[in-house]
Amino acid sequence: MSDLKLPDDGKKKETSFARIAIWIAVGGVGAYFLVTGIVGIIANG
Repeated sequence: MSDLKLPDDGKKKETSFARIAIWIAVGGVGAYFLVTGIVGIIANG
């Protein structure tokens, strides 16, 4: 194989607070759609 290294090899970057906040918001919206969809299926089914 080769001994080429990626620029970040050996270093783990810290995840920024903004990125964590964005993922929490996106996950919350996804969970909301999932729950309301399931409730809608149950209520109308």
